[in-house]
Amino acid sequence: MIRSSKLRSRFSDFKIYLKPVCLRMFFLGFSAGLPLLLVLGTLGFWLREAGIDLKTIGFLSWVGLVYGCKWLWAPLVDNVKLPWLSEHLGQRRAWLALSQVMLIISLAGMAFSNPQTHMPQIVVFALLTAFCSATQDISLDAYRIESASADLQGALAATYQTGYRLAMIWAGAGAFALAAFFQSAPSGAYDQTGWTWAYLIMAASISVGLATTLLSPPPNASDEKSKLRHLEEMRHHVHAFILRHPSLPRPIAKVIGWFGFVCVRPIADFFYRYRWHALAILLLIATYRISDVVMGVMSNPFYRDMGFTKEEVAAVSKIFGVVMTLVGTFIGGIVVLKIGILKTLFIGALLSAGTNLLFSALAGIGHSLPFLVFTVSADNLSGGLASAAFIAYLSGLTNVQYSATQYAVFSSIMLILPKFLAGFSGVLVESLGYSNFFILTAALGVPVLVLIPIIGYLSRHRAPDKN
Repeated sequence: MIRSSKLRSRFSDFKIYLKPVCLRMFFLGFSAGLPLLLVLGTLGFWLREAGIDLKTIGFLSWVGLVYGCKWLWAPLVDNVKLPWLSEHLGQRRAWLALSQVMLIISLAGMAFSNPQTHMPQIVVFALLTAFCSATQDISLDAYRIESASADLQGALAATYQTGYRLAMIWAGAGAFALAAFFQSAPSGAYDQTGWTWAYLIMAASISVGLATTLLSPPPNASDEKSKLRHLEEMRHHVHAFILRHPSLPRPIAKVIGWFGFVCVRPIADFFYRYRWHALAILLLIATYRISDVVMGVMSNPFYRDMGFTKEEVAAVSKIFGVVMTLVGTFIGGIVVLKIGILKTLFIGALLSAGTNLLFSALAGIGHSLPFLVFTVSADNLSGGLASAAFIAYLSGLTNVQYSATQYAVFSSIMLILPKFLAGFSGVLVESLGYSNFFILTAALGVPVLVLIPIIGYLSRHRAPDKN
């Protein structure tokens, strides 16, 4: 009887995921997960099939830098009211709806752009898609946090991630399958029609998120008194800055004072707490993902050049690979609990760099579906484990008072250097070949393996100032 009661209790715990607020996060997560691959991985395969050279594909990966710079306009999304939309939908849903409508338009623009004849048009629409996608992320993060109390945030994050990962399968495997289905040219020949239909259907899929946004209620007021105090403090800071700088025109002084309060203060707080230790931390943040990101840009062109079909890449990399990433993430969370964050960070960095050597071996073997499955399994498992540890590490660095801004800055630093270097990946492949390129990307992970023990030593011998 007792065992039966416990079983019913555990089963009832899962009912939390059926709450409307959780279901909304699933559909909004789906909308958030769609654009990323459509401007990076899937686009790379499309361009390579169209005969675009690897240098251009590599440089186009700089579109991903937009996601690393979203902290620059996050204060605008937080404070600027949109005409009519903010009045009728509220601040969060207004920005969500606008970004989702613009995503539909930009993806449709990509659909009707032939890379063989209109490459600049592809670049413009890809940039617009990335910008609107990053804006959707900013709005959605705020909406999720304000939609429920702290005890529900774990459930909201879980449903959001599930929707996000399913969307990545749809934007990867789904787009490949659609492009193959609508292709009218013989297999192996380039056909724009297939990719046009694939991207049009991806654009229409954003309507899942748009409909959810329009049908959802506004978020709960998290703490109106706290918001009013924060607003009053910001006004006082801006007014004081204007008084201290009478020589500046008032509008300019007002903008500079506002920027200092919103952007500079959280960064100054981080350096105040960690002192010179902060430099080592920022160096680790900037380089931890470098091995994976630089290698990842060339993975889809590599699959194409190795003779793998869209169907094979879709099944192995875009479906099976995403599932293995989720498995790696769950394993990473358990390992963090067992041995701690820094040790898990080291294991994740070692495995992530090491699995790049499997791609080098695959380049030597050639078209081998079993070895592709093995390589993708190892790579995605290690990537999921490393990501779980890294997210936990970044979260632990933030000050609760500035958690949103500081986390945005950390995640931006995490992407900027790897994405910048990834832009030269096509040049490296053309000069070194795939095999040597993958060996080089593995070597890029070696400095990280040195940094982590150093930071561990600093952490043990000097506790950061929390005041």
